[in-house]
Amino acid sequence: MTMQNVAIAPFEGQKPGTSGLRKKVSVFRQPGYLEAFVQAVFDTQAALQGGTLVLGGDGRFYNREAIAIILRMAAASGVARVLVGRGGILSTPAASAVIRRHGAQGGLVLSASHNPGGPDGDFGIKFNIANGGPAPEAVTEAIYARTQVIDGYRIAGAAAIDLDHAGRQHVGAMAVDVIDPVDDYAALLETLFDFDAIAALLKRPDFRFRFDAMHAVTGPYARRLLVDRLGAPAASVVNAVPLEDFGGGHPDPNPVYAKDLYDAAMAGSLDFAAASDGDGDRNMILGAGIAVGPSDSLAVLAANAALAPGYAKGIAGIARSMPTSRAADAVAAQLGLPCFETPTGWKFFGSLLDAGRITLCGEESYGTSSDHVREKDGLWAVLFWLNILARQPGLTVRDILRRHWARFGRHYYSRHDYEAVDAGQAKTALDALRAALPALPGRRIAGLAVTEADDFAYRDPVDGSESRGQGLRVIFGSQARLVARLSGTGTEGATVRLYFELFEDDPARQDDDVQARLQPLFDAAETLTGLRRITGRSGPDVVT
Repeated sequence: MTMQNVAIAPFEGQKPGTSGLRKKVSVFRQPGYLEAFVQAVFDTQAALQGGTLVLGGDGRFYNREAIAIILRMAAASGVARVLVGRGGILSTPAASAVIRRHGAQGGLVLSASHNPGGPDGDFGIKFNIANGGPAPEAVTEAIYARTQVIDGYRIAGAAAIDLDHAGRQHVGAMAVDVIDPVDDYAALLETLFDFDAIAALLKRPDFRFRFDAMHAVTGPYARRLLVDRLGAPAASVVNAVPLEDFGGGHPDPNPVYAKDLYDAAMAGSLDFAAASDGDGDRNMILGAGIAVGPSDSLAVLAANAALAPGYAKGIAGIARSMPTSRAADAVAAQLGLPCFETPTGWKFFGSLLDAGRITLCGEESYGTSSDHVREKDGLWAVLFWLNILARQPGLTVRDILRRHWARFGRHYYSRHDYEAVDAGQAKTALDALRAALPALPGRRIAGLAVTEADDFAYRDPVDGSESRGQGLRVIFGSQARLVARLSGTGTEGATVRLYFELFEDDPARQDDDVQARLQPLFDAAETLTGLRRITGRSGPDVVT
């Protein structure tokens, strides 16, 4: 096998965001661009030399081409073994499961998650460490620092690997094991949930169920688990074939981009409906005539964890990202559990999970999971909800939510996304709020008294690492919150996200229209940021 050293100059902007490096496909296809980032990973992660690497992605455009490049580079950098999903497919939670199951030293996950695909769409890459989770900031900073000075990459001149047939092949001395992408993941989930009870529910003729894979990576996983293993009708899993452009859709499981599914559930045509995103780590949960907010979903799972065999002995604690509503906090308080508030980014849950401080964790961006992997997990959440329904015969999704709110109170919650905003305009709006923060405590806004206002900072209780500038918060005691931050997952312009939360403990007022109840907070956000005035927009692009 021949080795080649290729000279390159550093590329600007290869700093990983909250979920790795994401750019347009056209950027990644520049000569040497992908290679520069991958070489920076190999140069900074010494354990990969002589070790095992897991590799796979969500099947979007450029996935196979990138895998072929990475395999040749891994061989040239001394990796001993690569586990790659058949067809180049590995969902993000499955990649985490494979890393942990096989004791790999890390993994490269190829995805831009919920962002659009295709030749004109987005691509992404991130490095996961040996615990199966996203690399912490110390690791990503080291990778970024290397990209700024990198002057070349190493690559083997080997024949292409056949990704479509399971089995062992070689690139020089490096073993390449093409594995079934579902096996390890499916076996893990079967240890957590009552599959017999779920199967009985899914086979009931009066239980109307649908799962939308959005032509993304979860299609093969959903078919194996929901149809083949649990007996759901084959027609109940839709858009199950992964496509490079996601069928021209936007693989983001929310009411806007999964509209057909959402409309069917809201019309009462389905008893339970769910969807997952591009790389399989997000989920949307729907019942007949009702949508389960991601923040509520985490809280409901925590409150009902004992119904699932994998959590029947109790949970250690809960963690949520700062913008996520405080619904999980209310559950933790009543159950006597610790609850941690972290910055946005799944990597911040890793140390808490590894230390056994928490069992469940979640983000408002349709992500929930547990200590079974170190990523958020879309199908895991779907199965958990099915487990809860199966173990409480006669209860609907609406019944479960109403019972939960009656016990713990309801946290009305919404997120407003302003997408592809001019970066200068976004900065002007957030700077206006940032400048106002010191004077806000003690003022009344939207009829509520401000008790705290800050730019969220976090100190990890396990490893002591600190993260600052994680989002602007205006807190109205236990009653309400307003949060503003820039998203780190977009590839074009800036995405400004505004989060609104209002607590209601009166059951008689827990079934109101969410947007109507939060309108005073919407008005307060505009007063404090001037976002609509500055951008000239009449409102957000996406409301969830």
